[in-house]
Amino acid sequence: MNPLKKKPRTKEIHPIPEKPDWMKVPISFPKEGDALSVVRSQVDGKRLNTVCESASCPNLNHCWSRRTATYMLAGDICTRRCKYCDVAFGKPKALDSEEPGRVAESVFELGLKHVVLTAVNRDDLADGGAGHFAKTVQLVRQKNPLCTIEVLIPDFKGSEENLQVLYASKPQIINHNIETVERLFPMITPQKNYQRSLAVLKHISEHGFATKSGLILGLGETESDVQSCLEDLYQNGVRILTIGQYLQPSPSHYPIQSFPTPEEFQRWKEIAYQIGFKIISSGPLVRSSYHADEYISPNEIS
Repeated sequence: MNPLKKKPRTKEIHPIPEKPDWMKVPISFPKEGDALSVVRSQVDGKRLNTVCESASCPNLNHCWSRRTATYMLAGDICTRRCKYCDVAFGKPKALDSEEPGRVAESVFELGLKHVVLTAVNRDDLADGGAGHFAKTVQLVRQKNPLCTIEVLIPDFKGSEENLQVLYASKPQIINHNIETVERLFPMITPQKNYQRSLAVLKHISEHGFATKSGLILGLGETESDVQSCLEDLYQNGVRILTIGQYLQPSPSHYPIQSFPTPEEFQRWKEIAYQIGFKIISSGPLVRSSYHADEYISPNEIS
């Protein structure tokens, strides 16, 4: 064996702990003609990606049964490798220029009143995918003028120019998830930057958009970490907040550190209201777009 040849890196294996009772979700199977099968047919028939599937969301069956889904734009391969995320990492394919139109048709056919559009990170593109986001927002609005539109965006590497491309399409709500606390950023999501994410959120808020962010617990954060993070989000213009539980997608992902109880999530919700947040969804099964149509009312946010 050539002593200079590097040994292949082996993935660390972290056994997935058993979920507590409050994290166990009953499984639903689609039946012909029901809402779950309708959404499945839409997603497959129009060749669309959803974060529900790509990120292994535990609420997929529940949300699809409510005829809702979060569309994931720009393919299903991300240019960043975050240790908590189950979206595939690698070299993405070229953008599908017809995708925005298919999303708009799907929103219309499902009769959605509120839609969430997200995307993988596309650091390979000059605009980070902002133009693709904007085109999708515009086409969704043209075909569905009464539907409110929420976008869950990457940080676009903090580019103000790219953010302005998105702003021009005028979504009602712009979400950029902070995901974890500042102390854990270098370990959990090394290609992102905590202060850059805060700057993006501040920029969104200063341009008059309802500004949303989300935090996941169970990654090893302390109470003071969470408190500081919530205060940072509020000070940088976030008024809509989600707090949920980290679920380890596989043994090769970052190991789950804890399962905060539903009571702890309720306590953080109360603390967040005291800080000043306007709309908060906090619970073990909460995700960024979980019941977003019920929790979000942009006109109430200032």
